[in-house]
Amino acid sequence: MKQITSVQNPFIKSLVQLQEKAKVRKQTGTFLIEGKREIELALKGGYEIETILFLPEIQSEREIKNLLKSGEVELIEISKEVYQKLAYRDTTEGILAIAKTKSLALSDLKLSKNPLILIGESLEKPGNVGAILRTADAANIDAVIIANQKSDLYNPNIVRSSVGCLFTRQIAVGTTEEVIAYLKANNINIYSATLQDSTEYHTQNFSTPTALVVGTEATGLSKKWRTESTKNIIIPMQGEIDSMNVSVAAAILLFEAKRQRQFQ
Repeated sequence: MKQITSVQNPFIKSLVQLQEKAKVRKQTGTFLIEGKREIELALKGGYEIETILFLPEIQSEREIKNLLKSGEVELIEISKEVYQKLAYRDTTEGILAIAKTKSLALSDLKLSKNPLILIGESLEKPGNVGAILRTADAANIDAVIIANQKSDLYNPNIVRSSVGCLFTRQIAVGTTEEVIAYLKANNINIYSATLQDSTEYHTQNFSTPTALVVGTEATGLSKKWRTESTKNIIIPMQGEIDSMNVSVAAAILLFEAKRQRQFQ
């Protein structure tokens, strides 16, 4: 089995670039996954694993082969120094994977007869994107769509903050115009969370095909969403401020929709 002990190894240097640069991830069509649970979820979500790098004192070859179950995957033993160079987390799990990215095209989405979709426009902070993906998984919705994408979804901070939920939901990206056209072509009602010309969210019917749309705290949704929506909705605020974290707002809206659908 191949072993790598030096952080100066050219292959390890290329993986550092893969972690740090969206351009490299796009060029190679690959990204890094850290953690056993995350790798399990990626495999369950149909992601192809090319290589596993592991610390033999923490993860055994047998455990890794049991995790992979099948397929031709290269295994590489690495030193603690190399692992720490590549790992993002403070806690050590001793396993990393190089995986192939997936297409994030709207046309690839496979929706149920009565879909529930969450849309985030121009989300920049990886932590917010990760939190939204965790909420989408918790609510078991059809898909998450990112409109006017600002952050590479295979950014290691998003992989980490989503706790692997990046791999458990269908995800697509597109411009705001493309996403709106897709929703209308599929007869999906659009409910845009915005301050302007809005109605309290709990008064609306989310039991039919529904897309809930949230934007950033700083700028909110673009005018296009406000004018093209079935209805603009608002979460009533009872304190001094007029907004909340986008992932919290998404959770409130999604679980109201799930309540209306008897959590089906």
